[in-house]
Amino acid sequence: MTLSAEHQSQLEQAKALLENPGLAMKISSLVGSPIEKGFALLPRGWRNKVGVLTQDALLYALKGALLTMGGQVTEASPRWHKFASAVSGAAGGAFGLPALVVELPVSTTIICRSIADIARANGESLDDMAVRMACIEVFAFGGPSGADDAAESGYLAVRAALAQAVSDATRYLATHAAVQDGAPALVRLIALVGARFQVQVSEKLAAQSVPIVGAAAGAMINLLFIDHFQDMSRGHFTIRRLERLYGEQQVRAAYESA
Repeated sequence: MTLSAEHQSQLEQAKALLENPGLAMKISSLVGSPIEKGFALLPRGWRNKVGVLTQDALLYALKGALLTMGGQVTEASPRWHKFASAVSGAAGGAFGLPALVVELPVSTTIICRSIADIARANGESLDDMAVRMACIEVFAFGGPSGADDAAESGYLAVRAALAQAVSDATRYLATHAAVQDGAPALVRLIALVGARFQVQVSEKLAAQSVPIVGAAAGAMINLLFIDHFQDMSRGHFTIRRLERLYGEQQVRAAYESA
């Protein structure tokens, strides 16, 4: 079954969001200098520390946001989440790198709730564990970045790479009353998503490390950060909604030819 003209237009808009320029380019436009300058200011060993913090933040978001949200379909509230994210970013910008330990889990949870909010608005039920894992999956859709191989950064390619881990984590959560941090199915999914989300977190952190940034620009950087993942979420759940109507293969073919 061929997509209707309206749904074809929605798919093209979703693809434009999902394959848009990466976060680093947007932040560089805001700060007025290449993001690489910020990377040079970061202390030794920051990459490993950010990797651990990123995975911890994703697990915190899973338990603190997705597993506590209701499943009823409601209209999304992206502005409220942007405001909360800006407040979090202002604190991070004011206190610098030491604040990352506190700020990252908070901002990640806010983003996660916004992603789930957009999912509900697209007809998804958060009572379904597969939908909750699809929300976590969004953190892997960062758009093209300098750290990515173009062949591996496309939306469909990332979804395919995560498919088995998402399925395993969904089955685990469907049969366990509580989240066990060391559960192999969750560890693998969080590690795979975290490896890609870490790229975006590192770019945000590098921008906030520039001495002139401070609290005001920290808030603006966090607004870009959440706006970026809200776009990824809108695109992702539009594609999933179309897949429910036309089937995955038909939508994939239309996406590739759009």
